[in-house]
Amino acid sequence: MKPTIQAFVFDVYGTLFDVHSVKAACDEQFPGKGDQISQTWRTKQLEYFFIRQISGRYEDFSVVTRDALRYALATADVSASSDVEDALIATYAELSPYEEVEDVLKQLRDTQTVVLSNGTADMLEQLIANASFTELFDELVSIDGVKQFKPSPAAYMSWFKTTDLKRDEVLFMSSNGWDIIGAKNFGFQTAWINRDGKPFETMDVRPDAVYDDLTGILEWRTS
Repeated sequence: MKPTIQAFVFDVYGTLFDVHSVKAACDEQFPGKGDQISQTWRTKQLEYFFIRQISGRYEDFSVVTRDALRYALATADVSASSDVEDALIATYAELSPYEEVEDVLKQLRDTQTVVLSNGTADMLEQLIANASFTELFDELVSIDGVKQFKPSPAAYMSWFKTTDLKRDEVLFMSSNGWDIIGAKNFGFQTAWINRDGKPFETMDVRPDAVYDDLTGILEWRTS
């Protein structure tokens, strides 16, 4: 029997929005290299915030994202003017939501819905507004307030400490295995959104549920 869920908490990048929807803009600037740039950009974005977290050299997600883009461009053996770089960075405010997201969020309006992301407040507000999702969330929470990236326990606590909930009354959703491990370790119920059919991380922390997309989380609603 599933516990009663009082809050649905969502990761953003890769969970609600397709981070590789930047590919088209990359291809427009650098024909034939969009996929390479997009893939490297995301890989280095993750690596850079992990490195900064572990080494205690915090910079916010906008800085991490720009640094990762510069590395991706260098790897693709291209260079960009400041205007082109800014234009590519701007695509992070216009990422494409996955097709089921809006409908799922609308079906959850009788329950608390929250974004908890490594993105900055400005990045999250612009992205959610551009997708016309602002009214579908009760809170948009950035870890920038505590300067601790997920999967640090402090990142999850940054939102949780403002509630009167029990940890197992929260369902946390992410497409990122490392994020699921962090949230489960913190004590949340977790749903891994495995859009690409990948195996889960080989660690001793497992998600409570696995779905192909967010539609599956609707079974956690209180009847």
